[in-house]
Formats: sequence, structure tokens, C-alpha cells
Amino acid sequence: MRVTAYAAPAAGQPLAPITIERREVGPNDVLIAIEYAGICHSDIHTVNGDWGPQPFPVVPGHEIVGLVTEVGSDVSRHQVGDRVGVGCMVNSCGECTNCRRGDEQYCLEGMVGTYAATDRDGTTTQGGYSTHVVVDADYVLSVPQGLDPAAAAPLLCAGITTYAPLRHWNAGPGKKVAIVGLGGLGHMGVKIAHALGAEVTVLSQSLKKQEDGLRLGADHYFATSDPSTFEQLAGRFDLIVNTVSAKIDLDAYLGLLAVDGTLVNVGAPAEPLSVNVFSLIGARRSFAGSMIGGIALTQEMLDFCAEHGIGAEVEVISADQVNEAYERVLASDVRYRFVIDTATLA
Repeated sequence: MRVTAYAAPAAGQPLAPITIERREVGPNDVLIAIEYAGICHSDIHTVNGDWGPQPFPVVPGHEIVGLVTEVGSDVSRHQVGDRVGVGCMVNSCGECTNCRRGDEQYCLEGMVGTYAATDRDGTTTQGGYSTHVVVDADYVLSVPQGLDPAAAAPLLCAGITTYAPLRHWNAGPGKKVAIVGLGGLGHMGVKIAHALGAEVTVLSQSLKKQEDGLRLGADHYFATSDPSTFEQLAGRFDLIVNTVSAKIDLDAYLGLLAVDGTLVNVGAPAEPLSVNVFSLIGARRSFAGSMIGGIALTQEMLDFCAEHGIGAEVEVISADQVNEAYERVLASDVRYRFVIDTATLA
């Protein structure tokens, strides 16, 4: 089927309307009429070519919420009319050790991204800045009732990207957790860490979002532009989740960890980061990374967010505002996630 979408025609070029082909619904496929698609910083990195050459034209979007309009003959998990979500991946081998363990995002054959990736049938995937998408049912999530669909869309990337490390490193009562950056990822990290019961601190360049941070669930808020912050908080945290997609002084942040503390990077800057090994060995600290989460964990996250009334803070826009939204994301002028109303594409 041919559907309307917004695509980047080439690296660094403005997105524009396009008509793309979606595959026929196969036995294990679900056809989704997209309602909302979040704008992730990864979308911008991809279409700008920051992460290498891409198969242009690229339709971004991996924070997708919509309604099921057709299911394949073998599909039992989802029915026509269900509200569902699609995140950052739409396929994996399903057979390797990592896939069998529920870590499909770390598929040893390479997971298939929702856009700008090569699917198992050899086609190039195109994302959620579109009216419809066809996805293998095993990679389609159920969006619980009670979650606002626009606020739920960013959970499919920003939500799981922060939930996964918080769960893996056991954020909860008695744990001191710091979230670096209060943007699209960071604000979700604050909400989720608070709901898990941790003592939450925001580390941001300035105090301009302090009121927001405390409202969203932070117990403390510090400006990293103030050198005294790193002296005052030295050795304090059990876990630090760095959400910023820019270069930071890793050694300074590692110094904020307690013995056996972990700094987890979920932001993905284009340039390499360096670390002095003495920042690690001095207190048995760890520097780690985390990338989204498996399908089962993503469903757990959605259910957790529904139970705790957690959604993203969103600004809903029309499709023709996408390029302006990209500029505003780069200028940190959004609180805290743009979401495209895909009805404006029709």
C-alpha cells in the first residue's frame, strides 16, 4: 500500500512530504494507523548523517502509537481496534542467545531498526512520520488504557531508554540516582526513578529548569556549570544515568559515584568520549552503556507507566512543523518532547 510520510531526501536536507510503499500484511504482521510519532534526537542525528551514511530518503520516527487496522492470519496478540506502540526495532533474528534471553536489541545478527535499516526481506525500513506502518506482531507493544496516546509515544524510546538502566542497576528505595540532563530522555528518567522509589538528583548545566525538575519528581537539582557542585556531591551516587548527546567530562562525573557506583551512558554523542582509568579503579566504579530494552521489558515499562500515571511531557505539532521542531530540539527549546499528530499528514 502507498502511504503519505515525511522524509529527509538527503543528509542535512529539510524533511518534506513523500509517498512511500508499505509491504502487504503477512501472516504475522500488524497494520497500524499511526496516531502520534515522537521526535527523538536520534532522528536528527540520523538524517544529518552524524552516524554515517544513510539509505536516503529516510522517514524517521521510532516512537509510534496508533490503532490496529488489520492483522495477519497468525496474529493472536493484537486485534483490530487495539491501541499499540512500536519502538526502535521491528525485527531481530529471534534465535541467538541475546534474543532468546529477551534482549532483542542486542541481537547477535543485528536488530532491525524501525527506520534506515535493512529488514529481513531486504527492504529498507521507514519510520513513524507516516500515516501507516506494517510491523511484525512480535515487535508490537500493547499501550495500556489510561495512557494518553500522545504522551505515550515517547515512552517507546525515551521511556524504555531510561527505564532499562534504572531497572538493570536496581534503582529503588535506598538508592541515590542522578540523571544528567533534563531533556527528552532526562525528564523521563526523573519520573521513572522517582516512581521506582529512588532518591533522585538532576544534574543540569544551569538551574533554569529547576522548578520543572522538582515538579517531575527530583529531590535535588544542581547546576554542573558551578564547579562547587562536583566538590559538594563527590562520592554521593550509586547510579548516574547520562542522557545528554554531547561530550561531557566523564572523569568529573565518575568522581560523583560512591564505591561500586555506575555511570551509564544512554545519550549517544557523535564524538568519542575519553576516560582516565584512575577515575574507575579508585573506587571500583563502572562506566557502562545501555541501549533501549527488549520487547518484554518495553511492555513492562508501558505497564509500569500506566500504573504510576507516567507519560512524557509533550508538545503536539503538525507534520509541516517538523523542520522547525528539529531546530528547536537542537536549541534545547522544547519541554520536553515533540510529538507529531500524524492526522495532519492525511
